[in-house]
Amino acid sequence: MASTKTLCLRRSYGTRVDLRKLRPMILDRIEKRAQSYPVRAMVPVAKEVLLARHALIHGVSSLLNSVPLMACKFCPEICIGEQGHLIQTCWGFRRRAKNRVHEWVSGGLNDILVPVETFHLHNMFQRVITHNQRFDFDRVPAVVELCWQAGADPNDENLNSSSSNLEADNGSVDGTESLSPGDLTVLANKTFNAWETLRSGVRKLLLVYPVKVCKYCSEVHVGPSGHKARLCGVFKYESWKGAHFWMKANVDDLVPPKIVWRRRPQDPPVLVNEGRDFYGRVPAVLDLCTKAGAILPAKYNCMMKVQGLSSPVNNKIWQEH
Repeated sequence: MASTKTLCLRRSYGTRVDLRKLRPMILDRIEKRAQSYPVRAMVPVAKEVLLARHALIHGVSSLLNSVPLMACKFCPEICIGEQGHLIQTCWGFRRRAKNRVHEWVSGGLNDILVPVETFHLHNMFQRVITHNQRFDFDRVPAVVELCWQAGADPNDENLNSSSSNLEADNGSVDGTESLSPGDLTVLANKTFNAWETLRSGVRKLLLVYPVKVCKYCSEVHVGPSGHKARLCGVFKYESWKGAHFWMKANVDDLVPPKIVWRRRPQDPPVLVNEGRDFYGRVPAVLDLCTKAGAILPAKYNCMMKVQGLSSPVNNKIWQEH
């Protein structure tokens, strides 16, 4: 009797499903799901994120007129200050050279706020974009696309200025070259608050709206399933011809923090490679704001290593005692 039941179970599990019959049911379910979006409770959050993004771009652009920024010529490393550090972390052009000293040049807004673009869809549950259709859709900032899908009005004049790409705002802001130390500190605090609001709002939106990121590159897609455009450079010459491998995205995928080395008062004027294990590492926006006079909350003290040692010499003395 037991063997008969086991045979029946095997037969039921082995039954093939006709996907052609299930396709209308799946499409109908997707269409009904789309009717519940956008979520009304998340519309104010989407508007707040767009306003915070605009304030962040304006604040960083203004601070860069008073605080110098250096960027490596051959890799994405940046350093906020009049001269770059001597830490040997440069991987060279196309990663052909590793562990070398950086070659520094003047940096700009895009070096701190890294642009992340995605395809603009009319609605989140639109048909999948094929490789041949990749030029039929506009590319917009991923945060802006997420906010539009969350209910923010693209035609709203109050939000329209904050939906532009970073490249259009990469120049300096007029009238900010001669800010007093007090005004510079106020601007730095506003910029830091905009950074916190932006990341907090994006984190809330990601709890409600699906966003995908490629496992092997920085491509982002706002929607329940990724597009079919073969743009992944990691697998450009492989058999699947650059197809993306999609996974769930997080805040860092849409708003990259761009981590930098931070110089503390106990550190040497120029950070050297021997003390790299002792220096703090923080997002570039936070380091920029602190150099302009902002005071960060205590939750960032561990990341900045405020009370940490400054060199391997101090470490040896500590071990002796």
